[in-house]
Amino acid sequence: MTAPPHAPWALRGEGLVCMTRKRPAVALPDGIAPAPGPTAVAAVRYTDSPVGPFLQLLVLVPARLGAHPGWTVAAAVVDKPEALLGFRMNWGVPARLGELRWFARDGVRQLLWEDRDLSVKARGRGIGVPMVVPHRMVLARADGPVVVPDRLWGLFRPAVVVIEASPRDGLDCLAGRHVGATVDGVHRTIAPARTPVGLLAPLRAPATAEPLMRWPDHPI
Repeated sequence: MTAPPHAPWALRGEGLVCMTRKRPAVALPDGIAPAPGPTAVAAVRYTDSPVGPFLQLLVLVPARLGAHPGWTVAAAVVDKPEALLGFRMNWGVPARLGELRWFARDGVRQLLWEDRDLSVKARGRGIGVPMVVPHRMVLARADGPVVVPDRLWGLFRPAVVVIEASPRDGLDCLAGRHVGATVDGVHRTIAPARTPVGLLAPLRAPATAEPLMRWPDHPI
């Protein structure tokens, strides 16, 4: 397999997002500390990306890298090897491959992770509101911790997002009904990773990410 396209990545598609006070029990990488706040869950069907169409389920928890707050990845799964390699090499996202299915019918959207019997489902209601959501991820690559600027915008419709998970699954704490939204016209831009130079200093370009091709699977 050839190396994936380098960051930045521009991705387009549709998805579901929600927030919950429940938090998976996951050990954070060295150098990244937990921070207060809700867990975010995103289920996305990308129709256009540097590696082509793919599906993704992402669970993010608040964290900080020194003085840099952000989100770190508690769990991530994609259904395309090129996307897996791109997320690991460019940003150190501890993604894994999984068998994902996307369903859309009568206004209901659902992402099913068949390997884990985990489902994320919602029906958007009301008038869509265009929103821009800039944020950043704090991650640990094989060459050290990094900060990743990330921006999402699209048409958000309020929704109750229902998550179903098997008992004793590592993500079963997320099961239930959560406040969230469906997102039409997803536009996501993930910038190149940056290495913090100090607490308040600017960020510098990271070192090469070639060793990340051997990044291990996340424990969840």
